[in-house]
Amino acid sequence: MKNVLSDAWLAQKIELTKVGDGFSGATGLRVENMVSAFVRLILVIAGLAFFFILVIGGIKWILSGGDKAHTEGARNQITAALVGLVIVFSAWAIIGLIKTFFGVDLLNIEIPSI
Repeated sequence: MKNVLSDAWLAQKIELTKVGDGFSGATGLRVENMVSAFVRLILVIAGLAFFFILVIGGIKWILSGGDKAHTEGARNQITAALVGLVIVFSAWAIIGLIKTFFGVDLLNIEIPSI
């Protein structure tokens, strides 16, 4: 399984040069790198958020003490978290399918120069 933070992505760096009191020349900062990083960030944040919602729902279920209303609320939260995780992993799988079938890697976008 390929790591989300591939070697090529980790090798990219932003070069800032000090000019007087400020910085200029962010040479490694490009739109396609920012878009790819944003897509990865959204997938990671969404996955973590739904995982923590799932854990909190499990804790609520344990602490409900058999109260039907609290148990139902915890069950609904767990169901929503699982649906969210399925959506996040489906999005990741669709990105992989797009790369396989069309050759477009949305996690490592390259915009050709004119």
